[in-house]
Amino acid sequence: MGIKIAGQIEKVNGKELSYHEFVERYMEKNQPVVLTGLMDDWRACRDWVTDNGQPNLQFFATHFGKSKVQVADCGTREFTDQKRLEMTVAEFVEQWLGDPMQEHGNASSHSAMSKMSLYLKDWHFVKEYPEYEAYTTPVFFCDDWLNIYLDNYHMHNDPNIYSENNEISCSDYRFVYMGAKGTWTPFHADVFRSYSWSANVCGKKRWLFLSPSQSHLVFDRNMKSCVYNIFDEVNETKISGFAETIWLECTQEQNEIIFVPSGWYHQVHNLEDTISINHNWFNAYNLCWVWDLLLRDYNEAKEYIEDIKDICDDFEGLCQRNLAANTGMNFNDFLIFLARLSLANFIQLHYLARKNGNHTWNLSPIAQHLTFNLASIQKIALNIKSVEDLTGSHGFHLDFRETLKDPEFFKLCTILGKTYGMVHMQQNWNSATKNAWIDDMRVLDVIGTCSSQVCNPEDLIKFIELAVAEFMGVRIAEDDSHLN
Repeated sequence: MGIKIAGQIEKVNGKELSYHEFVERYMEKNQPVVLTGLMDDWRACRDWVTDNGQPNLQFFATHFGKSKVQVADCGTREFTDQKRLEMTVAEFVEQWLGDPMQEHGNASSHSAMSKMSLYLKDWHFVKEYPEYEAYTTPVFFCDDWLNIYLDNYHMHNDPNIYSENNEISCSDYRFVYMGAKGTWTPFHADVFRSYSWSANVCGKKRWLFLSPSQSHLVFDRNMKSCVYNIFDEVNETKISGFAETIWLECTQEQNEIIFVPSGWYHQVHNLEDTISINHNWFNAYNLCWVWDLLLRDYNEAKEYIEDIKDICDDFEGLCQRNLAANTGMNFNDFLIFLARLSLANFIQLHYLARKNGNHTWNLSPIAQHLTFNLASIQKIALNIKSVEDLTGSHGFHLDFRETLKDPEFFKLCTILGKTYGMVHMQQNWNSATKNAWIDDMRVLDVIGTCSSQVCNPEDLIKFIELAVAEFMGVRIAEDDSHLN
């Protein structure tokens, strides 16, 4: 069965694009784009690529060879993904180059491994090698709440669910991928329905995209089973809408970065030996996609165990534990995330108001950005409240006064301030400013008369309304405000 390709993904010189233009044309409209010209000064583009443009595999084996990584066998399906193997980077390089297994391989086992099509995926390179600055995240992708948060907190702290090796509850969503020509990634939409960006350090990839408006056409009638490989013969009786799908295509060259918006299903094939750097991320613009996925997965988890509801002492708690295990967070995790981000954004607004001391400070791009962030969080909290009215509260509690004493929270705040200074080209955030700001926030009562106890979505909604109004005289609008 062939697929209908209707067009190509737009390519734009990133050096000629402002942050505001990127937001307006792509992030806000949830449209994919390929950006060029943004990788010229990356160390990875020097160290990881040979003079003839091939992956410098010996460099990886020498400098990072002991790292344990997840490697997909592209020829073997396991449930909805490819079978995963664990090996060291050195072992992966040996397989790629066809060298004999030096430590634990006989001829037959090596022959079997050689027949596999191996693709190193989801390597948490930045977390493992923080001193090795392989690249600089382009400014268009810096407003990254997910990774800023995970640099300081776990998304889910239940010891029965969280572990360092749990791929879903992982420490960050910054990855390196390495694969030979012919390796590929099955049809999927990204974790949390986040945005993603993928930069080709070397090699070439073919991307096939399906817009969110057509995603229902690649599932069965119960929206449970999805197409695995769009180039396989699809059972039209089971997935009757697949023949109606219309696709966008992109060939991503070396030193190009592709922006993948929320909810866009895609399949990716390496046309050459390829190394890429990939981030998943979300912020105020696609927060609604994260909540929609959580709610959908919650309803599925609840439906799956509905038959034990009458005999379960804590049925709702079980639903939330299953949601965290399957999706990576539950309602409480998401609320704590939103509450901490709300306080961090509010503190930035508080700092701007005190620093500028005039009635026009709230017209600045940074202030508008922070206000938009809070409005987006408030809207999601209202949606969660409507669900919580039916499900009840299960253990969500955050004390803002205690949070202000947390060193990890101040790390989150400072990187947030630095990020928005960079995004809006106000490069006045240095170590002296940071230290003065931290001291300032610790001695001031930034909470004021607002309740510091946040135990449910209603508390968070009220905090955003009252705190901003009290300290800045700015009330968050109820409409869909966005950056000017």
